[in-house]
Amino acid sequence: MALFERPPLDTLAPARDRWTPLYLEWGRLEVDDSAIKWLGSDGLVCPIPVATVSAVILGPGTTVTHAAIKAAAQCNCPIFWMGEEGLRFYAFGVTPNHDNSMARVHAAAWASTHDRNEVARRMFRHRFPHVPTEGVSIKQLRGMEGKRVKEIYSQLGEQYGVTWKGRNYNPSNWNLADNINRALSAATASHYALIASVVCSMGFIPQLGFVHQAGTLPFVYDAADLYKHETAWPAAFEAIAVNPQDDGTLVRKLFKQRVEDTRMLRRCPDDLKALFAGLDDAPAPEMHPLQPRAEA
Repeated sequence: MALFERPPLDTLAPARDRWTPLYLEWGRLEVDDSAIKWLGSDGLVCPIPVATVSAVILGPGTTVTHAAIKAAAQCNCPIFWMGEEGLRFYAFGVTPNHDNSMARVHAAAWASTHDRNEVARRMFRHRFPHVPTEGVSIKQLRGMEGKRVKEIYSQLGEQYGVTWKGRNYNPSNWNLADNINRALSAATASHYALIASVVCSMGFIPQLGFVHQAGTLPFVYDAADLYKHETAWPAAFEAIAVNPQDDGTLVRKLFKQRVEDTRMLRRCPDDLKALFAGLDDAPAPEMHPLQPRAEA
C-alpha cells in the first residue's frame, strides 16, 4: 500500500490559488500517516499541505525522504534548497508538470528570433507601459531597463528616507555591503523562490530566458523582474527605514505582506501566459534606426 495516495489531477489547486512558499530549517520532511509531515528539531510536528502551497523551501539542517519528494512531485509542488534565511539559492527539484503545453509554447517562442524579441518587449511594457518599444532590440531594452531601475531605486530611497548610493554588494563577502543592499538581496532571494515556484508549477522552462541569458534560471529572473518594483524593492527600503539593523526578518515579513496586497501570486500565472499569447499573429515590428539587422 502506498504511503501517500496521489491526489486526482482535477483536485490540485492552480498556481494562482496556492499559498506562498513554506520555508523550513533544522528538521526532517517525511511521509507519515498518508501525509507529508514536518518533524522540527525543536519538537514541532505538523502536516504540510503540499497540494496547496506553491513551493517548499528547505534551509540548513533539513533532510527529506524519498517518499516526501515523490509526494510533493505528485502534487505539483516544487522543492527548493536555499541557504540560511533564504539568502542563497542552491537548487530546485523539477516538478513533473502534468501538461507540457507551456513548455512547448515557451521553447517555440525562445527558438524564434522574432518571437523572442517580442516576448522581451512585452516584459518591458508590462512594467513601463508608456515607453515605446517597437523595433527596439533586446540589447537596447536592457539599457533602457537599467536606466529605469536606477530611477526607481532613487525614488524609493527618497520615499522612505533611506540613503541610496547604488546597488553594490559582493556575494563572497556579505558584510561589506551596506544595510539597504543586504536588505535588497534578502528580499530578492525570497522573490526568486516565489516566482520560481510559479514558473515550475506551470510547466515553463526556467533555463530559457528572453532578457536574461546567464545563470541557471534566466526565465525566473525575467519573470521576477515583472514584480520586483512593487514587492521586493519597496519591502527592503521600508524595512531599513523602520529598522536599519534588520537581519532580514522584517524584510521578509514586509515582502510577504506586499505579495498579498498586490495579489502577485494570483496575477502572475495570467501575466506569464499573456507574454506568449498570439505570437503567431503579432505583426512584424518596424525596424528601429539603431537596431542591428541581425536581430530583426
